[in-house]
Amino acid sequence: MKIQELADKTGLTAYTIRFYEKEGLLDSRHVRREENNYRNYSDEAIERLKFVKKLQGVGCSLAELKEILQEHDANTRTHLQVIEWIRQKMSEIERKKDELDHILGTLNWMLEYRMALMNDPEKANSMLKLRHSD
Repeated sequence: MKIQELADKTGLTAYTIRFYEKEGLLDSRHVRREENNYRNYSDEAIERLKFVKKLQGVGCSLAELKEILQEHDANTRTHLQVIEWIRQKMSEIERKKDELDHILGTLNWMLEYRMALMNDPEKANSMLKLRHSD
């Protein structure tokens, strides 16, 4: 199949598919060059790209994608290793969530403070004093 058909079937852009191919996420099982140098993608490319999208959906970087796909292709990870990787990924996401919750708390305080400055300067002043005493 041509790149646009693959893009339609995976929800990715042709540019993204070319990028993944350049980065080695797709190999000769997934894409071949025709005599006119057009790319011809196999049905396996659809499954491969859906797998890549799933991995990206859980926060995998490009480097992690490459490593996971290499290990997946070689079938070198045991179930216990995959379970440990999942646990590590969950911990990483929990840390990021905590950081984002902290940022959101700060933004909420800033919004409340700015609204108080406009409507109740005394309240804003006490908020500021309370914030600096923490």
